[in-house]
Amino acid sequence: MASFRVADASEYLAITGWGIEDVKLAKKAWVFVGQQCKKFDITPVNYEFEVHAMSSEKLPFILPAVFTIGPKISEDGSHSASLLLYAKLIAPHDKNSSHVRELVKGVIEGETRVLAASMTMEQIFQGTKSFKQAVFENVQLELNQFGLYIYNANVKQLVDVPGQEYFSYLGQKTQQGAVNQAKVDVAEARMLGAVGAKEREGTTLQKAAEVDAQTKVFRVRQEAIGIKEQAKVEAEVKVFENEREAVVAAAKADLATKKAAWDRQTKVAEVEASKAVAIREAELQMEVEQKNALRLTEKLKAEQLSKATVQYDMQVQDSNAALYSRQKSAEAKLYEQQKAAEARKAQADAQFFEQKLAEDAKLYAKQKEAESLATVGKAKAEYVASMLQALGGNYHALRDYMMIDGGLYQELARINAGAVSGMQPKISIWTGADGGAGGDLGASSSGAGAAAMQHVAGVYKMLPPLLSTVHEQTGMLPPAWMGALPPKEEPNTN
Repeated sequence: MASFRVADASEYLAITGWGIEDVKLAKKAWVFVGQQCKKFDITPVNYEFEVHAMSSEKLPFILPAVFTIGPKISEDGSHSASLLLYAKLIAPHDKNSSHVRELVKGVIEGETRVLAASMTMEQIFQGTKSFKQAVFENVQLELNQFGLYIYNANVKQLVDVPGQEYFSYLGQKTQQGAVNQAKVDVAEARMLGAVGAKEREGTTLQKAAEVDAQTKVFRVRQEAIGIKEQAKVEAEVKVFENEREAVVAAAKADLATKKAAWDRQTKVAEVEASKAVAIREAELQMEVEQKNALRLTEKLKAEQLSKATVQYDMQVQDSNAALYSRQKSAEAKLYEQQKAAEARKAQADAQFFEQKLAEDAKLYAKQKEAESLATVGKAKAEYVASMLQALGGNYHALRDYMMIDGGLYQELARINAGAVSGMQPKISIWTGADGGAGGDLGASSSGAGAAAMQHVAGVYKMLPPLLSTVHEQTGMLPPAWMGALPPKEEPNTN
């Protein structure tokens, strides 16, 4: 069973229970079995207090204040952490209840008293706006832990505590000071009226003389300014001419320096040229002498060693040809080896790329197989959970159903049949006490006592063949207290 719950515009739903870890806040939701849903109002409430506080001079006073407080709602409509705190801590109580009112009152009175104790009465009066802001911030800091937010705070005029007349005396002082100041202002106005008339007459004469004097001074000052400006212009012209002459002198000096450097370079170049000519003549003379010596040597070689030289040259040419042939052959082999190595490297790269593609394909197949196994496992888990819920949580019924549905019993029967097939068990048939097969162990007409003894005798007769059969089929010997196996008969070899 489930019901659909919807909250009003100024309400929220707080849902707890099955499937919810903590508390779920929503404007509309389905409420299922095992869940609880509670509506709570988020409309701000006005709390009016008269806070009794004391300044740092130990002067008591009453601070009337009105605070509009409610849960904090995000601008985008999302559920903030403060709203969740409000749903847990404040929503279970009526927001107009004494519990919530005392909680808010305690926070406001505590923070106001602490702040007022750190300020003088004059500071509180002069900084009413800052005092209100400080109270607002400190109270808000404490209300955050309950998920509450101050939408508005209105601090009224300070009031005397009964029995104290600080503010009344302060008002009388201010009123009397205003009356005295008014009297002084009237007397001063009358004095200013009488004196002002005389001052106006003298001021008129003074202003006329002052204007004449200022006119003369202005004329002289303007003439002086004209002369000064003329001298300034002449000085600037002279400075400009001097600067130009200095620039010209510097250019002339620079030109003379460059001319001297060019003359020096020209003379050095001339000396270097003459020396180079002499050196070149000496080199040419040396080359001529070397050529003459070579010519004489060649002539001597031609006359005395012509045959040996020709033979030697031929051998050298043959050796050079053989060396050139071997070098080219080695270079060809080296080129072939390099190309073969490059081919092997390209083949190895291709094989590595193919192996990498194959490994990537295997890895992708394994990943898909793992994903499918995870999906199948998740589906099986959901199926088992739904079946267990349908069976009312009976684990044994679910186990029996899954064993039947999975064909476990049919598989066990098939395995047992396969295990037994092909076996050649040794079957022994035991007779009863009277030698008959099956049926009763034996019977007698001699009475109930004799019949009972015959049954006991039949049981004892069955034990030896039974123990022999167990030993032959399993190899197990009977315990000593039960008896020993009958000795085996030796085959007659005669």
